[in-house]
Amino acid sequence: MAQNPEAVKITEDVAQMIYVTAPNQDEARAIAKAVVGERLAACANVLEGVSSIYWWDGALQEDRESVLIFKTRRELVAKLTARIKALHSYDCPCVVALKIDDGNTDYLNWIVSQTT
Repeated sequence: MAQNPEAVKITEDVAQMIYVTAPNQDEARAIAKAVVGERLAACANVLEGVSSIYWWDGALQEDRESVLIFKTRRELVAKLTARIKALHSYDCPCVVALKIDDGNTDYLNWIVSQTT
């Protein structure tokens, strides 16, 4: 397979996965469509039916949530986080960035090419 001369060379810390929880699938999909549409992320996966157990307001809570997994570039994490917080209904939404160390270079280059 020939290398694409315009492909971005992936180095450490270029691509990131962003883990987010949302109260339901409708809100998760709305957030995903907004941020992918704005090219803050190349892709979003929405996983339905996650059981979350956590401390909030001094009590142990248990809820059903949806999980979003975004793929973006490192330089967009702060802007993406701010946008998710603006769209999200939670007072303190879970937004966690995870570094992608390695993977399919073609896919990682696609993440970079699809975000602005």
